[in-house]
Amino acid sequence: MKEKGHVIKEVLVGGIAEELGIEAGDKLLAINGEELEDIFDYQFMVQDEYIEVLIQKADGEEWLLEIDKDYEEDLGMEFENGLMDEYRSCHNKCIFCFIDQMPKGMRDTLYFKDDDSRLSFLQGNYVTLTNMSDADVDRIIKYHLSPINISFQTTNPELRCKMLNNRFAGEALKKVDRFYEAGIIMNGQIVLCKGVNDGAELERSISDLTKYLPYLESVSVVPVGLSKFREGLYPLEPFAKEDAKEVLAIIHKWQDKLYPEHGKHFIHASDEWYILAEEEMPEESRYDGYLQLENGVGMLRLLQEEFADAVDTLKEKKVLPDTEHKETISMITGKLAYPYIKSMAEQMMELVPGLTIYVYEISNEFFGEMITVSGLLTGQDIRKQLIGKKVGERLLLPQNVLRSGETVFLDDLTVEDLEKTLQVKIDIVKSSGYDFVESVMGKALPF
Repeated sequence: MKEKGHVIKEVLVGGIAEELGIEAGDKLLAINGEELEDIFDYQFMVQDEYIEVLIQKADGEEWLLEIDKDYEEDLGMEFENGLMDEYRSCHNKCIFCFIDQMPKGMRDTLYFKDDDSRLSFLQGNYVTLTNMSDADVDRIIKYHLSPINISFQTTNPELRCKMLNNRFAGEALKKVDRFYEAGIIMNGQIVLCKGVNDGAELERSISDLTKYLPYLESVSVVPVGLSKFREGLYPLEPFAKEDAKEVLAIIHKWQDKLYPEHGKHFIHASDEWYILAEEEMPEESRYDGYLQLENGVGMLRLLQEEFADAVDTLKEKKVLPDTEHKETISMITGKLAYPYIKSMAEQMMELVPGLTIYVYEISNEFFGEMITVSGLLTGQDIRKQLIGKKVGERLLLPQNVLRSGETVFLDDLTVEDLEKTLQVKIDIVKSSGYDFVESVMGKALPF
């Protein structure tokens, strides 16, 4: 049986909960006489100006608290479980699933497949809708939660069943109709697999999805990621240069058609397609405000734009050093972003006399060389490929190589382990072009 109530992990200083004597370890039992299923219920019920909150103290005593507050003002407490419920795992066996391509022996959390609609709203995860009940759809519509991020893959029901290895996958697409009718904002994703859902199937999917405009704001097309650990899995092939050009031709054709009609480009190609096709990244206006940034759509364009603006600001505000900035630093990146990071480093060396930057492209030997993004680099690959190289006084690492909020790589090597081996101070660089410049300069700048 599910334990009654939700354990409070932290009470924020100065918040309503602290003022009323609520403490970490207490349990939230109900609001306005109703038990809460999860974080959706909590966020909805806590909005009102007057609420009655039932708290169970650590000794079992129950307090019924009558609270007058501002509309949408939070109570100032956090829970042990961010969802206030168990995480829902994925029941699909997708032919493109990256978790199925992971080697054995890594930490357990890396093998958990989530398909939880609540994480779509809280963390931006993409969900297939196959794990979503009619009651879940009703609650999303009732609370008018949005945006919801949906992994479409294809709008062909039979093909979707095949790709997800779930006989209900095609039927699940009907939930999109309900979201559209309710005015729920959506974003979509298509993981493209060569010879499966590309070509005419991609054309069909884009055409079908346009009927959900304007509530379906954007759809990204990303190439399937293929690690070297695919033994026994569906036989997928990597895309080649000519394949990427064909994909881009389809996407650009639809963008040119849809923009005059709807004022947005709607369908977007992730950065990998342009690099694979050896084509220039689109201008910033093509990305419709970077709605698909987390899917790698426009990340390199935005990085370049922010870097250029940061450099212009340094020049305008005259904060560049008057004398030689004698320092040698190094930085690493994956194959995908290497030419861009290298170019930015060269521009910084031109701006700052005396500054030397070594940029190292790290090959992904752990997952296989077809994995080119920095976010899937392991500590052991970085360590192995930097031993004996010139690293200078500081080594800059992109933040996405680490577990969120920690200093641990995918393979459980730590930043401290790497510092000890390479005998160098390591600085972590966030994803923006402004952070890049500040990290290179080693100080906060007036951006």
